Amino acid sequence: MYINGEWLITEKTFAVYNPACGEEIGQVADGTRHHAVMAIEAAQAAFSGWAGTTAYKRSECLYRAYELMIERKQQLAELMTREQGKPLKASLNEVQYGADFLRWYAEEAKRVYGETIPSARSDQRFIVHHQPVGVVAAITPWNYPVSMITRKVAPAIAAGCTIVLKPAEATPLCAMAVFEILHDAGIPAGVVNLVTSAEPKPIGEEFCTNVLVKKLTFTGSTPVGKILARDAAPQLKRVSMELGGHAPFIVFDDADPVHAAKGVALIKFLNAGQACISPNRIFVQRSIVETFLKTLKERVVKLQAGNGLESGVTIGPLVNQAAVDKVDKQVVDALAKGATLLHGGKRLVEGNMKNGHFYAPTLLSNVSPDMLIYREETFGPVAAVIAFDSEDEVIAMANDTNYGLAAYVYTQNLSRAMRTFEALQFGIIGINDINPTSAAAPFGGMKESGLGREGARDGLKEYLETKLGGFSI
Repeated sequence: MYINGEWLITEKTFAVYNPACGEEIGQVADGTRHHAVMAIEAAQAAFSGWAGTTAYKRSECLYRAYELMIERKQQLAELMTREQGKPLKASLNEVQYGADFLRWYAEEAKRVYGETIPSARSDQRFIVHHQPVGVVAAITPWNYPVSMITRKVAPAIAAGCTIVLKPAEATPLCAMAVFEILHDAGIPAGVVNLVTSAEPKPIGEEFCTNVLVKKLTFTGSTPVGKILARDAAPQLKRVSMELGGHAPFIVFDDADPVHAAKGVALIKFLNAGQACISPNRIFVQRSIVETFLKTLKERVVKLQAGNGLESGVTIGPLVNQAAVDKVDKQVVDALAKGATLLHGGKRLVEGNMKNGHFYAPTLLSNVSPDMLIYREETFGPVAAVIAFDSEDEVIAMANDTNYGLAAYVYTQNLSRAMRTFEALQFGIIGINDINPTSAAAPFGGMKESGLGREGARDGLKEYLETKLGGFSI
C-alpha cells in the first residue's frame, strides 16, 4: 500500500491471478480498516498544504505524471493484459486514455475561475470563489484499471483535494503501477494514498462514515453504489457515482446496416463486453435486420478468444467464474424463451483456455422483453438483437430500463437524430459514433446509472465547493 508517501508491506497478503490462465502473478498487501484510517488521516494532514499550492504547481505535477505514464505505456499495458485480461492493443489504448486525464486536468487546474456578480445595492459587491472540497475517498473497478483511477485522481488533485483510493481487488497491481508514477512525478506525501484489500466492505464503510472524508467517488455496480450512497447519507457527504448501464443501440432503416453492424461489433465486444457503456440491447428496424445480422455474424465469427498477449487474439477472458456463469445464465434463459442462436453460446475450455474464464463471442436474434438479457446488464460478449417497426416504439423500448448511462443511434436523417437525442433518457448518446467519450467530455448517467459527471470541466467541479462573499463597502 502507499500511505503518506511511503510503500507499506503487511504480513497478510492476497494473491492476484491472470484471468486468462489462472496463473498467480503477484501478492499484494491485504489492508484493513485500520489502514484506511491511516490513509485518511495522512490525506487530511496533507490537505491544507496541497490546497495552498498554486494551480501552476499542481499542474506541473500532473503533467509530469502524464509524461511518465506515456514513457511507461508498454509495460503498463502488458501488466494490464496479464492482470485484467484484455488484448494488448486494447490495454495500450486504455493507458493512453488514462494519460489523457492527467494531461487534461493539468491544463484545467489553471482554469478554476471565480466571478463577480453585480448587486442591486451600490454599497455591496458579490464575489464567487471555488475551493477544494477536502479529503476524497475513491473506489475504482477492475474493468478499466488504469483510466478509472486517473479519471478520479487527476481532477481531485487538480482541484487541490487530497485522495485515498481503494482499487478493485482483482486489479491492484495496475493501481500500484499508477501510484508509482504519481510518486515519481513529485506529488507530495499524503496527497495521494492507496489502500489495497481483498475485503472491500470494511474499507468502503470507513470511507462512508469517517468525518474527515468530505467526498466519496465510486465506479462500479448500481447495487453497491446504492449501499455506499446510503451509508454516506447521514453526514450528507458529497458523492459521485458512475454505475451500471443497459445501453440500447438503435439502427434505423435509413442507416447503412453494414456500417452499423461493423460499429456494433467493435463496441459490443470491446473488453469482452465488460464495459458500462457496452450496448446490451441492439434494436434494428425490421426491414434491414437480415442484412444487419449477416454482417454482424461475419464479424463475430472472426473474433478470436484467448490470452491477450498472444498474437491475433481480439477478445480476452471475463474477470472470474461468476461472470461466466452470469453470461451463460442469460444465454440459456434467452434460448429457452425463443431466441435464436446464430453463433457462440457456450463456455470456452479448449486448449490454453481451459484454466481461464472464457465465453464464446455470441450472437442472438429474436430477443424479446421477457428474457433476462433484455432486462439485466450482461457485462459479457453477447450481442442481443431485437427487431422494431417504428421510431416511437423503439424509443419506448430503449427507455424501458432503470439505467440511463449510454445509448447509440445510427441514422442519416438529421431530424430523426435530433429527436432521438432529445428523447432518449441517457447521459451519453453516440449518433453514428461508437466512441462518444474523451477526457474533454462529461461522462455520466441518468436514473440508476449514477450521480455527477467525470471528465471535462464538469469533472473538476465535482471536487470544488462554491463560496460566496458579500462585501459591504
